[in-house]
Amino acid sequence: MSGGPIKRSLTLRGHRTSVSLEDPFWQAFRHIADAQDKPLNQLAAEIDTRRDPEVEGLASAIRVYVLRWYQERENPHEGDLD
Repeated sequence: MSGGPIKRSLTLRGHRTSVSLEDPFWQAFRHIADAQDKPLNQLAAEIDTRRDPEVEGLASAIRVYVLRWYQERENPHEGDLD
């Protein structure tokens, strides 16, 4: 099993910040950014703008994004109304 979260540095809209993510989530996050042909900081900034900072931290928002991204590839028609 993986170890605990590791603090990682990101730059969001010109400001440095850090998130603590477990290595498997960080590697998956990097994979998604590569698959979308986006810099990691850009994808993090997009996730950051969609989250509610009163409810969810950036690290949690990234974990949920990673989970949903892989779930959508596993079950691409889940949630369809047909």
